[in-house]
Amino acid sequence: MSTILNEVLEANRQYAAEFGEKGKLALPPARRFAVLTCMDARMDPAKFAGLAEGDAHVIRNAGGRASDDAIRSLVISYKLLGTQEWFVIHHTNCGMEFFTNDVMRGLLANSLETAALTAEGFQDVGTGPGSRAGEFIEWLTIKEQTQSVKDDVQRIREHPLVPGNIPIHGYIYDVATGLLQEVVSA
Repeated sequence: MSTILNEVLEANRQYAAEFGEKGKLALPPARRFAVLTCMDARMDPAKFAGLAEGDAHVIRNAGGRASDDAIRSLVISYKLLGTQEWFVIHHTNCGMEFFTNDVMRGLLANSLETAALTAEGFQDVGTGPGSRAGEFIEWLTIKEQTQSVKDDVQRIREHPLVPGNIPIHGYIYDVATGLLQEVVSA
């Protein structure tokens, strides 16, 4: 077993030992809201939004983007589990700002090994084989955070499966301060 696997399993045993009444939490989120945010490890939505288990749905992907799958999750959250308010939260210094679709596609075509982030951007340091399958994926990269939040909020608002009465808030989380900054025009 790897060291990481051992650490995760030990942490889980400790968590489960103190699980208590959490097994009786209701399926719908108690605070009736959902958060769409980035998978960045520097962000802890439970901490920056004051959440406990059972409070809210947290949907995470690279960039916190309003992908088809993220919208699918939000619609399920509302339609079947009763959330009444949604937050789209991107963040400063996001890795999705450091490459384009073409860069990602080129890196994957050359090698499937992990690339390195240099002052010039991501560089392929691996050796082949690669795969051209990345050419068929929209990587949802980010050119500018404020605009990406606006675009994602708008995409969600305009989706035919999203009722117009759901408040959707747009924010940028500052990874240097931990503060949420509202994107007013979102």
